Amino acid sequence: MTKPREIPNQPSPAQDAAPPIPAMDLLRFTTAGSVDDGKSTLIGRLLYDSKAIFQDQLEAVEQASRSRGDDYVDLALLTDGLRAEREQGITIDVAYRYFATPKRKFIIADTPGHIQYTRNMVTGASTAELAVILIDARKGVVTQSKRHSFIATLLRIPHLLIAINKMDLVDYSQEVYNRIVAQFREFAVKLNAQDVVYIPVSALHGDNVVTKSPNMPWYDGPTLLHHLESVNVGASRNLVDFRFPVQYVIRPHQDFRGFAGQIASGRIRPGEEVVVLPSGQKSRVRAIVTMDGELEEAVAGDSVVLTLEDEIDISRGDMIVRARNLPQKANQVDAILCWMSEEPLDPSRPYWVQHTTRTVKGFITELNYRIDVDTMHRQPAETLALNEIGRIQLTATQPLFYDRYQLNRATGGFILIDPFTNNTVAAGMIRGKSRQVTDLVETPVALPDRRKSSHVVWERVGITREMREQLNGHKAGVLWFTGLSGSGKSTVARRLEQRLFQLGCRTFFLDGDNLRHGLNGDLGFSPEDRKENIRRVAEVAKLAFEHGNLVLASFISPYQEDRDFARSLLPPGRFFEIFVKCDIEVCKRRDPKGLYAKALRGEIKGFTGIDAPYEEPTNPEMVVETDLRSSEEIVEEILQELVRAGLLKGM
Repeated sequence: MTKPREIPNQPSPAQDAAPPIPAMDLLRFTTAGSVDDGKSTLIGRLLYDSKAIFQDQLEAVEQASRSRGDDYVDLALLTDGLRAEREQGITIDVAYRYFATPKRKFIIADTPGHIQYTRNMVTGASTAELAVILIDARKGVVTQSKRHSFIATLLRIPHLLIAINKMDLVDYSQEVYNRIVAQFREFAVKLNAQDVVYIPVSALHGDNVVTKSPNMPWYDGPTLLHHLESVNVGASRNLVDFRFPVQYVIRPHQDFRGFAGQIASGRIRPGEEVVVLPSGQKSRVRAIVTMDGELEEAVAGDSVVLTLEDEIDISRGDMIVRARNLPQKANQVDAILCWMSEEPLDPSRPYWVQHTTRTVKGFITELNYRIDVDTMHRQPAETLALNEIGRIQLTATQPLFYDRYQLNRATGGFILIDPFTNNTVAAGMIRGKSRQVTDLVETPVALPDRRKSSHVVWERVGITREMREQLNGHKAGVLWFTGLSGSGKSTVARRLEQRLFQLGCRTFFLDGDNLRHGLNGDLGFSPEDRKENIRRVAEVAKLAFEHGNLVLASFISPYQEDRDFARSLLPPGRFFEIFVKCDIEVCKRRDPKGLYAKALRGEIKGFTGIDAPYEEPTNPEMVVETDLRSSEEIVEEILQELVRAGLLKGM
């Protein structure tokens, strides 16, 4: 590849360190892609153009470039720190870099592109909230691009940034950019990708990295740095389910006994009732202690010492949780496994299972299938080799206290350790309790039986749904909006209905509060009543669907099983689960009905997001984030999806 002889003209980095930056949020992101896609060069350009490197660092890179015989300054050397990396011009290990702008702090994990180092990509991406997937504009979407994108979605990284690099080598062609975007979108349909942004860049010349490129006037989106500075931080953090794995018991003297650790998820205040697992003993939090004094509240990521009001036997590996918000408990779990060892998986031997601070012996009792990352097809397999991904059933000798990985990355993930070498051999993501998987097809979720009165016969109608659809000019369907209170479900649903009405569509709107004024007025908010509430709603939605309507159902519907039941009532392709995602802190600030304030004061019990769980959809048709985009943009996206699905004609 031809490279310029010098760095393009840019403002010189500051000689001295920048002044102290005020407290601000932090974004952890990772870069990934195929070999020589320019990951390290992109990061070097980002650091250089944002003035995040010192003069002596630049001089060291210049000297290293000259010692290699290069007649240009290779910015990739800012992250390729290993000697072997500089000699070969590749990235081998994960390189972490820190930098900051006036708007945000960043921690970058630069991961290798070679297939034999894919395991390093898993390591670097495990704590990231955004993944930058680089694609060479000359090569398009290759297998390694797909592999890294798949791993990023497996790890539940909420934001993907597809950086189409080396645009300078394809004459900044819009046609090339559009073709690659179309290629990736075709592949992304098979992924559970929540938020995908595409940016054309030239890392070597700095186009669209920090400043807008004059070479691509056809591109009107953000630069890479602008997107990094503005993307929602904390979207993947679970602030609902309090989980505190105990790392160490502190007993400096007989009058103090505290339990040290990092809050894996959720939040806690003094006075709240907690349960210690596995013993099941209850107590209340007396104080939250830190080196800087006691806290009134601690949240996910805080390293603290908890003291309890009662003397309870607690040790490393135990977990402290809220009394009314317990994790799942099982010896056998269903999981996705990324194999990271050069020694293949041996199902006949034991491994150590490291889950939070708990280590137990485990066995892989079943290898269900291997996933071909190029086609996303499932393949029969007897073992997993280095960098291969598969689905397993894991049996542990002691129970694990976990949440599904989709809901809680901290308690849904684990690693396997070889007991003879102490090497980490695999990283796993828990899907749920173990269940039988046969013929490469998942056993269907057990749905509650549909109720019907005795001695009744279904009355056939004289006007069929197909006849009504032909008259209406569109197909019927159920759009099921689910999300936390205050996430914007009803707002989006109402505006969508207005747009559908303008298009001449037949609609039927169902809202949770409205139905509880009459049809469901006899129900409370216990788990049983919530289940019955959704059962009734689903049946009403089915009736409206059979009359040819586009049904818009807006309900918190916190349990996946209940939403699956609603889906089961309709033909395939006619039920659209739309996850209206919004950071819970934003929901609390909105609090349109004042319910969060009441729940936090203890006036409302069993409120979803405070002291009752919300199970995020495992595979929704759409994920829309109302704290990132306007309702108008979301409505248009939903309309386009309905057109693609064939329910609406082209607009």
